Amino acid sequence: MKTTQMLQYIKEVIDHMPTDWLKLTTHRLDIYNEDLAKTEFLQGLENLFNHNNSETLALSQLPTAYDYIRLGHPLSCILEWGIANLNSLDAKNVITFDSQTMPVLAILRTNALNSVNTRILYSDTLPEMLDLELLKSVYGYNFHVEKVADVATTDHFDGSTIFISEDDKPSVFALTEDIDFYISLNGHLGSILLVNSSQNDGYISAIQHVRRRETVAMTPSNCLTALKLLVCNVEKKDVPNLDSHSDKASVLKTIKEITNSPTTALVASSGLSMQYAIMMGLVHDAKARYKNKAIKFIVPPNCYGGTNDQARRVAAAVANVEVLDLPVDGDNNMVSSIEAILTQVAHQDAIPYIIAEIPTNPRVEVPDLEALKAVLGKIRSTASGAKAIDPVFILDQTFCPNVHFLGEGDILSEVRALSYASGSKFPSGGKCTAGYCVGNQKTQGLMDKIAIHLTLCDNEASSMQYKILAAQLPSMNKRIEEAYKYTREFVHFIKEVLPEAKINFVSDDLASQGFTPSVFSLGLPTKGATDAEREAYKRALNLRLINLMITEIPDESKFCVSYGQLHGSYWTIPATSTQGTTKEGDKDYIVRVSLSPNLDLERHKQVFLEFAKDI
Repeated sequence: MKTTQMLQYIKEVIDHMPTDWLKLTTHRLDIYNEDLAKTEFLQGLENLFNHNNSETLALSQLPTAYDYIRLGHPLSCILEWGIANLNSLDAKNVITFDSQTMPVLAILRTNALNSVNTRILYSDTLPEMLDLELLKSVYGYNFHVEKVADVATTDHFDGSTIFISEDDKPSVFALTEDIDFYISLNGHLGSILLVNSSQNDGYISAIQHVRRRETVAMTPSNCLTALKLLVCNVEKKDVPNLDSHSDKASVLKTIKEITNSPTTALVASSGLSMQYAIMMGLVHDAKARYKNKAIKFIVPPNCYGGTNDQARRVAAAVANVEVLDLPVDGDNNMVSSIEAILTQVAHQDAIPYIIAEIPTNPRVEVPDLEALKAVLGKIRSTASGAKAIDPVFILDQTFCPNVHFLGEGDILSEVRALSYASGSKFPSGGKCTAGYCVGNQKTQGLMDKIAIHLTLCDNEASSMQYKILAAQLPSMNKRIEEAYKYTREFVHFIKEVLPEAKINFVSDDLASQGFTPSVFSLGLPTKGATDAEREAYKRALNLRLINLMITEIPDESKFCVSYGQLHGSYWTIPATSTQGTTKEGDKDYIVRVSLSPNLDLERHKQVFLEFAKDI
């Protein structure tokens, strides 16, 4: 591939790219093959390149690169493709990160699990947030660090060699045979990881998994800047860096007002980036305060798949950490399940950390909150009769971020509790992925530890994310209220026209307490002579409904994992989307529907009525 021709084509693509590439956070599942994420998109792009076609329409018809920009997106794929071609690598060997440190952590994690030695080389300076001591003492990673004058003269090493370089712009990098991983630091834009040599191809999926769960890809706006550095003769000194101080101050003030929390919020690049800082901050606290005690993360097996997967990944990578299942939905009661598990953990003299969604996902259930408060505050004893360690309740309140849990006099103010939310939902209205966390008065010390790991992982929200949140957060509660009204009306309509359907949604009583989500789950009626036939019929009917909605209302209905957006409706099947990594027996093959405060509700009713009459 001719370099000049490729760079010119990228420039033309930038000039003609669809606006969605820069603005959307979630993408369509009906034109997405997860097993070929990035691959299908780049195959289509290369076909357009070979035909010198950079027209906007052609670009907009390329397959979905990733379904969610946290994982990657068209602009990250194009940046990786361009850099790979410049360095004679396959595109899969180039991975961009919003974080400067997470590429290092991704390699260290893989090597720790496989008992491979790691050498970190650098020529200028290491990222200032890379706390080497914490990587060893909390994460359990082993490595040694060397500063080198000339990477080309380094000796062979029995293990993996990481070279970290500060670069003015993406370009041809100095890859030598003794460098396994080249990490190019690009200031506030993030970093670019090059996996050198086919012998290291086995690392690629593991590194991608870290980007998927513990951090985010370089953001679309930052990728666009990096692409301009690559192809438009723009110099790094000429790239503006947004001043986020006023936006950050505004965001922190608004979050305090929304949550009624006494602590200052922490804001991360995504909800899962926030959760990772929470988990590692709690692990850090446990190791410091309760040496050698077992740590138990207690997690619903059918909760959001990213939460479930990340918790199990932490347990796999950190000694003395285990995940315990917390049944919360359907025939299970969250409070009873917590009581049973906390009694068990107390008997073992272990440290209990509970992660739970309220309302639950996808069945939108809320436990008895007074009973929850009582079970969390109950004093328990170990097998020896000593006082057991009290739990920390980590509340994912993405579905209802407007409800007060942690402020003085709020329901969870007197037990150790934290709350976090995905910012890609109501906080930003789908304009960015950033997430945030707050605590109550009893968890201020924990918030300090969480902040340490948010910094270490370089996962704080970007300047652009702060800017978006500053604009969107003030209207959040009003948008929640309006979207709930539409959702309640649609749920009532479905009950009237398809009474045999099973709908999971909050009751009027819960709504009066402030739980006003705009999402519900829909179990469609089924038929068949056997369980297998009934299950197959139901799954086919799920897809039939979704395909009808997105076909008949293409401008508003989207086959997509989303919630709390500014426009339209979003339809998905949790088992094949949000629960992708969940154990098969815990998956929910139902339809999850979320409505925004801005859509044609009457048209949605008409199309659903057509569906109901036809089954």
